[in-house]
Amino acid sequence: MPTATLLPPLPVMDPRSFEADERTEEDPLDLMDEIDRLKKEKDATILAHYYVDGEIQDVADFCGDSLQLARDATKVTTGTIVFCGVHFMAESAKILNPEKRVLLPDLLAGCSLAESCTYPALKARQEELRAEGRDFVTVAYINTSAAVKSLCDWIVTSGNAREIIERVPADKEILFVPDRHLGRYLVEVTGREMILWPGSCMVHEIFSLTDMRRAKKNNPGSEVIAHPECPENILAESDFIGGTEKLKRYVMSVAEPRTFLVATEAAMIHPLEKAAPQHTFIPVPGIMTDSGETCACNRCPHMARNTLQKTRDCLRDGKPEIQWQDYFDKAKEVLTRSLLQ
Repeated sequence: MPTATLLPPLPVMDPRSFEADERTEEDPLDLMDEIDRLKKEKDATILAHYYVDGEIQDVADFCGDSLQLARDATKVTTGTIVFCGVHFMAESAKILNPEKRVLLPDLLAGCSLAESCTYPALKARQEELRAEGRDFVTVAYINTSAAVKSLCDWIVTSGNAREIIERVPADKEILFVPDRHLGRYLVEVTGREMILWPGSCMVHEIFSLTDMRRAKKNNPGSEVIAHPECPENILAESDFIGGTEKLKRYVMSVAEPRTFLVATEAAMIHPLEKAAPQHTFIPVPGIMTDSGETCACNRCPHMARNTLQKTRDCLRDGKPEIQWQDYFDKAKEVLTRSLLQ
């Protein structure tokens, strides 16, 4: 059996520790009309990840997962891209479109996975492995900073990870960063042994197995669909596992109305309902390890920083903007080879 060597675990972040963003509420319909007007006025295109609020997805020109949006970004013809997602995604859009202005509604929209694997920490680990005489390639999940990408041989998304892993020569070891759960899943489905970084997604880490079982019992005939960022105990009892785009395609392929229990970021239910309205979608709740309390923490607090107001503001003001960095050149080579070829 293939094995996964896991580095020491990192502490799990608590979504409740993030402060709420308090702003004066404006009418959503007025904001949507203003955004549509500003897109034309400012020569801008909006890209939105499936994990941002549905109302933002509804005003976006492109919606998708990380892989699809990276590819969509290269098709944009306007001079400005507004990326409603998190920082590493906007960085990737800038790297692939250096001549365009790329805006992010909130620069504090980060990612617990990206933060778990820093440039100095990865570089130090690579140097340790080389000092031991290990012959390895570094494969990084796209949920990493551009600086980290510049140290890597391949970049993967949940949509193309298996394909990329199978390209790595059999005589090479694989250092997979930063998601240990996705890495363990890839070990299982590809048969490749890996050295796994101990990172995890703060949302997928905390799904409640007990409440998932209870929800399945209370909804006879329902299916659990899960993202491979979930821990092994959730995946073991899931009926279908896949990245966001794969989950969407799966529910669209089921004609008969069904109830699906969704073990990923809860905003994903919006595109699922639009794609397959015949079904019922129920989010799997999370559970906090410190108290055992079930919570509605299956929302990413970073993705939630994207709002209609902030989207309007960044269109209107032309900021915050992702600025080109020296290490983007190295990151561009690996991103282009991994995602666009």
